[in-house]
Amino acid sequence: MTEAVARAAGVPVTQVRRAVMLRGSLPAVAGAALSGGTAALSGFGLQVGRPLKPMLAASAPAIQDALAKIAVVAGGAAGAARSAGADATVGTGGSAAAAVEWKLDGIRIQAHILDGVVRLFTRTLDDITARLPEVAAVLGKLPVRSAVLDGELIALRPDGRPLPFQDTAARAASEVPVEAVPLSVFLFDALHLDGTDLIDQPDADRHAALTSVVPAQLLMPRLVTDSADEATAFFRDALAHGHEGVVVKSLAAPYAAGRRGAGWIKVKPRHTLDLVVLAVEWGHGRRQGWLSNLHLGARDPETGGWVMLGKTFKGLTDELLTWQTAKFLELEDHRDSWTVYVRPELVVEIAFDGVQRSPRYPGGVALRFARVLRYREDKPAAEADTIGMVRALAVD
Repeated sequence: MTEAVARAAGVPVTQVRRAVMLRGSLPAVAGAALSGGTAALSGFGLQVGRPLKPMLAASAPAIQDALAKIAVVAGGAAGAARSAGADATVGTGGSAAAAVEWKLDGIRIQAHILDGVVRLFTRTLDDITARLPEVAAVLGKLPVRSAVLDGELIALRPDGRPLPFQDTAARAASEVPVEAVPLSVFLFDALHLDGTDLIDQPDADRHAALTSVVPAQLLMPRLVTDSADEATAFFRDALAHGHEGVVVKSLAAPYAAGRRGAGWIKVKPRHTLDLVVLAVEWGHGRRQGWLSNLHLGARDPETGGWVMLGKTFKGLTDELLTWQTAKFLELEDHRDSWTVYVRPELVVEIAFDGVQRSPRYPGGVALRFARVLRYREDKPAAEADTIGMVRALAVD
């Protein structure tokens, strides 16, 4: 529909997508595009209190690979800057500097603040403010009139190491008492500050705006460097603190709301993918009566469909088998004698040892030693990893 509106109005489709992202209404944007063209579309801005889809990160297997990808982004930004007569951010070694931040296994949060009133939204744009009074109280004290801030919430032990993800998720999903599991705030981006939209500004400028109003104890740990050795040491420190890894960010990249932008690259010590369950087979033996063997699919942005990558029944506890059996029966589309085919809505985080070429599955690739880590009910299927990302990890 956005492409059709763009063609009918004679405007760039990127402008239509951006306006829809900011306004949250395709009919309103279509009317503006058809009546006022690009000038009308440029009038749409971020509205405090109306959440945006978060920017997402691509993956890389190692720090060096992430820095190489970021250098490509920075190279394009440097060329644009030279054309405009400006300077690009370049490190002492001649390669582009990048920001490296801790990656937490927490709950992504978007905080909207207006005249001291705080609203907290999840990555699926659900308002969970009422469940997180301690978070709203902390953010309500920031010296801002209006702001939209991006960050992560996580439950920590007294020594600062993270509690299991389930403890953090429980606070966001239900009315668990604050005193039972208080959440800590780690902010890493600013999308709006005191009347100024920042999403089109480079990361370096957005982070400078963030640090101007947010105290250090509420900021995500961050290192700016052009040194792979320094970035690797920072990565190891994040792991030593019990966290998932790091996100390497281009200092020149704007905020790509709702997209997996090339400006953010996550690095973890193990390979993981967020995939969608397409079907599930009944178990046998000790798993008789449970739905067990998962059919895993990656998203295909070109067709809007799903590409099967293989199956796994590893990593499933009895508790998880019981839960997923009930869940998949709710999502059932049809079945045969052995397999229940489900609506592709449930995202599961899969760990694996590698991706290999394989003629067995439609995508031409298969996961090696795939195993279930957890289900991601906080993540919609539209944010699952793509078949392109999986193929990029394959070895010949």
